[in-house]
Amino acid sequence: MENLLNKEAVKRADHALKKFDENLKIIVLKTTARTAIEAANSLNCEVGAIVKSLLFRTDNSFLLCLVSGDKKCSLNKLKKITLKKDVCMASPDEVKDQTGYTIGGVSPVGHLNSIEIFIDNSLQRFEKIYAAAGHPNCVFEISFIKLQQITSGKIMDIIE
Repeated sequence: MENLLNKEAVKRADHALKKFDENLKIIVLKTTARTAIEAANSLNCEVGAIVKSLLFRTDNSFLLCLVSGDKKCSLNKLKKITLKKDVCMASPDEVKDQTGYTIGGVSPVGHLNSIEIFIDNSLQRFEKIYAAAGHPNCVFEISFIKLQQITSGKIMDIIE
């Protein structure tokens, strides 16, 4: 199996993690973590402890929402919070262009462009949460507080 830690996207996520806290480490899984359910099965944890990184397009900008794996992001709440009428999921190409990651491995850190980040407040339920690290088989473990600090994300009620 190729060394996933040498992949450019994984290196970018790792660099952002290490810059924030030397103790944060990327976990390479033998099985995929492309979806929250797959990640939870691979890590033997609750689906809710998995951070889904969802990119939305608003009028002429982008917004990254970090949402608990067992929840759904509310477009209506995003429209009210952002005061934008047009909020929709970004296309796979837009995700790659904005973050530098492909869907299934979008990390909350190490993006190519500066993106406003909202964090689902229901993630606070967990002592440890897991987020993608640039590849569907790579994740990292972090606390909710550190996730907020490393992303400078705004904690909000953004779920249905």
